[in-house]
Amino acid sequence: MKATIRRNGVGLSIYISKKDVEEPVVAVENEDMWGGFVLVRNGWLLALPNLPLNTYLPLTVEARKQSDQD
Repeated sequence: MKATIRRNGVGLSIYISKKDVEEPVVAVENEDMWGGFVLVRNGWLLALPNLPLNTYLPLTVEARKQSDQD
């Protein structure tokens, strides 16, 4: 699913346009975020693609949902 990741005053948030959902990121697997999983406040676990460390935000990427929850 397409996910737009951006940095706000508090931290990172992810917007999923297909679901019209924007939620804060509560945990990341890798400090650099790319190529690992992120946990979103609504319970979704999303796999992010491998990207260079100096990738600027906001950015829209193809994220894969790993949990069974909607």
